[in-house]
Amino acid sequence: MDLKSVTQISASGLKAQSLRMRVIAENLANADSVAVTPGGDPYRRKLAVFRPHSTSAGEGVKVQGIARDRSDFERVYEPGNPAADAQGYVRHANVNSLIETADMKSAQRSYEANLNAIEAARGMTLRTIDLLK
Repeated sequence: MDLKSVTQISASGLKAQSLRMRVIAENLANADSVAVTPGGDPYRRKLAVFRPHSTSAGEGVKVQGIARDRSDFERVYEPGNPAADAQGYVRHANVNSLIETADMKSAQRSYEANLNAIEAARGMTLRTIDLLK
């Protein structure tokens, strides 16, 4: 495997983890969202779905899409809230800030690992050029 391939594969990881961090940031921003209308649905958590992607450089990663988390919304008894249903319950987003924070840290570490691989390949290329001088 040549150093260009390493860069291309790691770049696919950077792109994927960058999108994953954007999705997590969106989830965190909407963690306290409630339904707009009585009995309506609030913000639904999103997840970045990855798949392996074969190229001439090797096996990288590609974002397959953004999926919606189908877990139940949290129901909180708030009879005075304008978004409350007939029983006085408000549906809150199915976003757990603790899980999102852990996912963000994981995405950050994966991003940094891919960046380190690119920097290592760059350093090796520069050392090779120095030898050829």
